[in-house]
Amino acid sequence: MRLLRLGLLILVTVSLGILFFSCQGSDYGVLQPNPENLCNCLPIEPDIADYRHIAKHIAIPSSTPAEINVDTILGWAEDAIPVPPDQPRTGRELQVFHLSQAFLQEASVNAADCDIHFEVSEAADKAAPRVIVETPVDSEYCSSRQKVQSQLSEHHFRLDSQHGGELAQPLPVEITGMAFEDFEHNRGSAQVATVWELHPAIVNIR
Repeated sequence: MRLLRLGLLILVTVSLGILFFSCQGSDYGVLQPNPENLCNCLPIEPDIADYRHIAKHIAIPSSTPAEINVDTILGWAEDAIPVPPDQPRTGRELQVFHLSQAFLQEASVNAADCDIHFEVSEAADKAAPRVIVETPVDSEYCSSRQKVQSQLSEHHFRLDSQHGGELAQPLPVEITGMAFEDFEHNRGSAQVATVWELHPAIVNIR
């Protein structure tokens, strides 16, 4: 009986510890020593915990991008079953795309992997369906991350590891990035309407 009670005590203690860490990690910048420095963000989860991490964290090729819009992405067919977590890029995911204009609705830093998470729509309407766009934490995207942070600051919106979220007024943006098929797992706001993303991608506020 004593061993059983000891086992239950250990289980409860570990569970509470995991819950505490998870709650802490969900807040902006809780574990970041320099939250304002977007190029020095430290992911709270290991790479192996990130779905298709290797496929997402690549440089954008210098090939000529195909011109599309948000509605194009919303119309892409989704696989009925998520692809394996170690699957490399295939098909559409090998292509580079350009959106001459979309509307930025949300911007934040994902504490799990430190990627900048954007939500964009075809129209400025807050209820419009959205697509997720992400700029990785990788060093080749440092200048892009700093640039969009500065651009948002000019619009009185603070983006760093402790600040972000829904924009009061949508902003027109230009985007260059690669298609990526994620899977449904509470990835953003209720307006996100597809598992297709642009990831990696570079966002420029117009």
